[in-house]
Amino acid sequence: MIEVALAIAPTFALIVLGYALRRGGIPSIEFWNLNDRLVYWVLMPALFFVKISSADLGAAPLAGFAGVLYAGFFAAVGFGWLVQRMAGLAPAQGTDVIQGAGRFNTFVGLAIAEALYGAPGLQAAVLGSAILVPVVNVTMVTLLAAMLGQGGGARLALTLRELARNPLILSILVGLGFNLAGLHHVPVLHETASVLGQGALPVMLLCVGANLRIKGMRAALGPVMLAAVGKLAVFPLAVAGAIWLLEPPLIVAQVTMIYAALPVAVSAYTLARQMGGDAPLMATMITAQTLLAFVTIPLTLTLMATY
Repeated sequence: MIEVALAIAPTFALIVLGYALRRGGIPSIEFWNLNDRLVYWVLMPALFFVKISSADLGAAPLAGFAGVLYAGFFAAVGFGWLVQRMAGLAPAQGTDVIQGAGRFNTFVGLAIAEALYGAPGLQAAVLGSAILVPVVNVTMVTLLAAMLGQGGGARLALTLRELARNPLILSILVGLGFNLAGLHHVPVLHETASVLGQGALPVMLLCVGANLRIKGMRAALGPVMLAAVGKLAVFPLAVAGAIWLLEPPLIVAQVTMIYAALPVAVSAYTLARQMGGDAPLMATMITAQTLLAFVTIPLTLTLMATY
């Protein structure tokens, strides 16, 4: 466990640094707000485009990836839906539990995959994102619209429009298009996107830390814990079971366990706010799970390595 913790320690160090810099107003609050947009609209799409367009999809174990990742995701979402019903939560809080159990921070996953397994790990993690990101977004939008009732149709239309221009989804689709067309390396375009992509992970991790809201952690403990159990226990257990059943290649097993152990994505807050969920509660879930992940990710990956 010590070796894994040390390997991913720089990832969490950058998150902590991002939190400290924003709390200290360095360089300014406006900088961090703009930096979020830079990562979301430019740096991460560039990384996704380069990796997907240049990947050897014929040799990539996409079926194994999909089987393992979907097993974990839908098990965690099913758990979140069941426990929020059993707890009798209002729809706004119930949808937060479902998001908190099933969504994951892709950006942190990419950084950890590269830290542990180098370029092959990063490439595999990008392919895993390409498989999961569209399905996760469509599933969550559909569930939230169904559960939040009145006004759900209007909110659904608004959110579907946002999905249609989601830069991560668009970069995945464009990368796949280039790949299938045989355009694995277009001079200037790929070099430029590659340079942008190289800056994506460190800047993104700083932004993850900058978005933590520790002082606002006053939400009800029950929903926060239910979501944490779903994301940090049920998701990894379901993925481990799928790995045991499907026996995918080693790199697939390694990367899917990283995704399984990740905390909930920061974007869950945006979706909760847009569609009428409990946004303050969602912010608390994000912060709590990110802090817990400092311990649970090394523990989960270490246990899986001995599995």
